[in-house]
Amino acid sequence: MEEMKALLKAQRYFYEKGKTRDIDFRIRQLLRLKSSIIKNEEEILKALKKDLNKAPFESYATEIGMVAEEIRYLIKNVERLAQPEKVKMPITQFPASGSIYKEPYGIVLVMAPWNYPVQLSLAPLAGAVAAGNCVILKPSEYAPNSSAVMRKIIKETFPEKYIAVVEGGMEVNKELLQNKFDYIFFTGSVSVGKIIMEEAAKHLTPVTLELGGKSPCIVDETADISLSAKRIAWGKYLNAGQTCVAPDYVLVQKDVKEAFIKELSRYVRKFYGKDPLNNEEYPRIVNERHFDRLLSLMKEENISLGGKYSRQLLKIEPTVLELNSSDTPVMKEEIFGPLLPVLTYENLEEAARFINNRPKPLALYLFTTSKDNEGFIMKNISFGGGCVNDTIVHLATTSMGFGGVGESGMGSYHGKESFTTFSHSKSVLRKSNLLDIPLRYPPYKKKINLLRKIL
Repeated sequence: MEEMKALLKAQRYFYEKGKTRDIDFRIRQLLRLKSSIIKNEEEILKALKKDLNKAPFESYATEIGMVAEEIRYLIKNVERLAQPEKVKMPITQFPASGSIYKEPYGIVLVMAPWNYPVQLSLAPLAGAVAAGNCVILKPSEYAPNSSAVMRKIIKETFPEKYIAVVEGGMEVNKELLQNKFDYIFFTGSVSVGKIIMEEAAKHLTPVTLELGGKSPCIVDETADISLSAKRIAWGKYLNAGQTCVAPDYVLVQKDVKEAFIKELSRYVRKFYGKDPLNNEEYPRIVNERHFDRLLSLMKEENISLGGKYSRQLLKIEPTVLELNSSDTPVMKEEIFGPLLPVLTYENLEEAARFINNRPKPLALYLFTTSKDNEGFIMKNISFGGGCVNDTIVHLATTSMGFGGVGESGMGSYHGKESFTTFSHSKSVLRKSNLLDIPLRYPPYKKKINLLRKIL
């Protein structure tokens, strides 16, 4: 605890010197971070292989590449994003002008998960740096090799008084949260997110919570069934389903269910072969506890594809479960693994009711060629973000923010939203001394009639 307090005190002292507010300083730090990631690329790939058995291509595409794109955007745009924004004033404030200043919060805590341990640590870190903050990064202990590489990257790139990595398990998390931060950014489960928010409330610390939930796919009868199955299989079994925005279940229109299942099976075999458990490119489950949880979810279910597993390898085959009812354990919690329940629906109203009777999902994926059906879903279902005729890729862009709603999270990041999330917008009205309209001053007498005409 004393070491933690000393680290926070050192960061507070460094921040108060004002160095991080300088735009050129921020750009230099982003360039240094990018350079260090490139320098340590092979070590990152090896660490991800050890932690999750990720193939180098998948690791680069979903971890290193996404972070590099985020940093490139911020380097290019931070000067523009940090400029004061001029705003128009209403006639009631005449003569006056208004500006919104973007200022850093101060000391930021970034708490990252194990499923994308590099991307979900360094992407928010880059946003916090671009906004001018000092940062303490807490990686997940469940991805120890990735955590060690990130500690190495940060330690060789930045002084601890500016950016530091703190490693450890639940006790370290508790210790961190007993301290006052100016902002907390957390990615992880809903249950832990509630704890983070409760602890943050004790210090009135603002938070961004990137959580999860049961993200649905809807496949209607107008969809390109083969392409839909291909893209759903890719999105679901990426990282062995251990993705917060992975398709959690599929609602497929009854008339096209058989064709969809057939195509889904074909693409799983095409992607991972006849023996996925021995496919070197197929990731593993992070640990035995999650492995056992997933096995318990597929007990006594109607397995139409996959279902085999290896405890030694901590792998579960890409599995499809055909469900006749939603009253089953696999539909009670976020799956976060390579199990894909498939249910049917008659019409879109029924599908919308099914989704809306559950907590708001982090993502929704609609497969259709009907503009009317697309419009109906966008109008009638609330969700964090998603895709039409694809999965996952809506978060892989700096052009749009990514975040949840309701139980799936609050706040967003990526691109401009990363800068905004880690910046306080300070609104300032600048009043002229040349003219002082007496209307607002007492005595009021009959001024209310004039006020009614203005407001």
